[in-house]
Amino acid sequence: MSTKNFTPFADLTGFTQKYGLAFVMVASYFGSGSVFIASQAGVMHGYTLLWAAMGAALLGFVAQDMSARLGIHGTSLMVFTREKLGRPLATTIALFLSIGCVAWTLGLVAAVGAGLSFLLGGAVAWQPIAVLTTFVAIGVGLLRYDTVENMMIAMMLSLMVVFVIVALPSGADPSSVATGFVPDTDTLGALAMAAGLLGTTALWPNFFLESILVHTKGWTDESDLPEVRTDLAIGYAVGGITTIAILVAAAALLRPMGYTELESFITPGEALVDVLGTWAMVLFVGGVIAAAFNSIIPIMWTPAYIIPQAAGYSVYKGDRLFNVLFAGLTGLGVFSPLVSWWLDLSVVDMVILFPMYNGIFALPVAAILLFWAVNDRETMGEYTNSRLLNGVNALLVLLAVVLAILSIQDFLTLITGGGF
Repeated sequence: MSTKNFTPFADLTGFTQKYGLAFVMVASYFGSGSVFIASQAGVMHGYTLLWAAMGAALLGFVAQDMSARLGIHGTSLMVFTREKLGRPLATTIALFLSIGCVAWTLGLVAAVGAGLSFLLGGAVAWQPIAVLTTFVAIGVGLLRYDTVENMMIAMMLSLMVVFVIVALPSGADPSSVATGFVPDTDTLGALAMAAGLLGTTALWPNFFLESILVHTKGWTDESDLPEVRTDLAIGYAVGGITTIAILVAAAALLRPMGYTELESFITPGEALVDVLGTWAMVLFVGGVIAAAFNSIIPIMWTPAYIIPQAAGYSVYKGDRLFNVLFAGLTGLGVFSPLVSWWLDLSVVDMVILFPMYNGIFALPVAAILLFWAVNDRETMGEYTNSRLLNGVNALLVLLAVVLAILSIQDFLTLITGGGF
């Protein structure tokens, strides 16, 4: 059989043309906060929550499958919202949700700044690096969609490799790791952390983005769903493996060293020096920096799409309206040092509290809208949710609402009291 037409480059190009959207979705949720929560889960509960890490990836897959089906059979989630609720209310919702995206960016550019400052030995403070990161994120986010998608594929695969390399020499006991994939009685004492793992994976901007961007891959009808699901399976498998690798490394290396809680997302990197050497620290902290930067772009694409859609305008990646909104809103990241000073919040406070804001205020709204949209027969026709999917969607809504109710008082106390 001739193989002259098959080359690694051609195969890779074919893959990125056919798949890759899920990597954008995974890059969106897999930021510095995800690294911190996975590390914290391993330190506090050992391998107990590996099942939650796997379940979180599955939940993300199902949520994005629903969003993709909405985009294929109906319309984008924000256009649906406008058609059902009218422009004024839809615009109010879009602006409200966009506040969360800006808050995320304030924390993410600070995380990049703190990580690079640490690797530079403190020679440069995190504040100017955060400002510079903002402008770099704007430049990257304005590139052609295909270019950014290819970057996200490369970065997420690299992150998986980096964290697996750190986890492999950890000496984790295979039988103990295996038992972590099955919930047991120890899980009852770790439900809050399990919810955190689930909450960081079900990222509300992705509910909107998938329904908007699904057409960029040429997926327009029911026959395309197998490709959509293959894409999601590959992307969320990469995200899940990366999360599991971080959790295993933290459980196997940091927990035996006496760590019971982490001060920051950089702490695991510092601790790894004593066990594996400087190389592991550089890989770990470098991975955190890349993860934080990756998240900025798709998160900030979201308001650039949903604000015009809510107001009744058509918007496309690369047109003037999109570019102005993306650059203007992402540019607010330069105020990250000022917000840190004004609210007396550390970088770690912002990395934790600003995603918490989104989980409390934005996720319930987006989850309810998605649940409504995929069950609306006028929009979806015969392709409304099955009972099984409705069960998963109801779980997502319930999780969002319960987490919001349980967390809102602590959040308000922390955000007004100078953080943790």
